[in-house]
Amino acid sequence: MKGSTLAMNKNKFVYAAFLAIAFAATLSACRDKRSTGLEYARNMYDPIAYNPDQPNKNFKDGKTAQLPPANTKPVGFKEYDEYPNTKEGYEAAGASMVNPLPVDTTNLAEGKHSFIVFCAPCHGEKGDGQGHLVKIEKFNGVPSYHEGSSSRGGAMKDLTAGKIYHTITYGVNNMGSHASQISPTDRWKVVMYVQQLQKEQ
Repeated sequence: MKGSTLAMNKNKFVYAAFLAIAFAATLSACRDKRSTGLEYARNMYDPIAYNPDQPNKNFKDGKTAQLPPANTKPVGFKEYDEYPNTKEGYEAAGASMVNPLPVDTTNLAEGKHSFIVFCAPCHGEKGDGQGHLVKIEKFNGVPSYHEGSSSRGGAMKDLTAGKIYHTITYGVNNMGSHASQISPTDRWKVVMYVQQLQKEQ
């Protein structure tokens, strides 16, 4: 008898607790609808950083938005905008762009690595236009760097650094742009390696 009374008391307690929680939840739901209720970690909602147009006592001029340091580039800045993806842009790049990197074994080795990864599947490891994608007849008409002519005119072996860089950046014919895969610095290393392949027979 004592056992059943104890069980009944436990059940009543659980039932009463459940009712109390349900009542509290109902009551809190009926409050002002514009209220967000209790907030956990309020400092996660309030920004600590200053807004760009907000006064800021941390700087002498009292402004939050400061001029960037010299020689920095804003996010999304494209240094290559002066050479558009046109025939004129291609010719201008060929005439005025010069590889800023020194020709040394490290740059050539890194250029070769990028060339093998990104270019050799079509152009071949020797730059002969006989990459494995050409051999399985997926792409045709891939030119050799040491013979043949460019679709834009002139011999492939005479392409300047600027023309090669422009082509890597924008692509031409079946070759798509590699600007998103190869950084500007690595493009110059690839150019350096391609120019070495141009000299090989």
